[in-house]
Amino acid sequence: MEQTVLSKFVKNMRKQYELTQAELSEKSGVGLRFVRELEQGKQTLRLDKVNQILNLFGSEVGVVPMDRNNEL
Repeated sequence: MEQTVLSKFVKNMRKQYELTQAELSEKSGVGLRFVRELEQGKQTLRLDKVNQILNLFGSEVGVVPMDRNNEL
């Protein structure tokens, strides 16, 4: 799996706060496997669980407007 912007953000924030994956898992209330898969860039993830992790860092998943020049 290739790392994504999201996976890099979570990994960098976890390291900034000096947390292990297990500690992040415990503090956010998600499983260790989920944390590992997120940081590895798994393409299909539950958004509610992603937000549980992001909330620890004062962030959340949201809608980002796309460039309108790329319409179908």
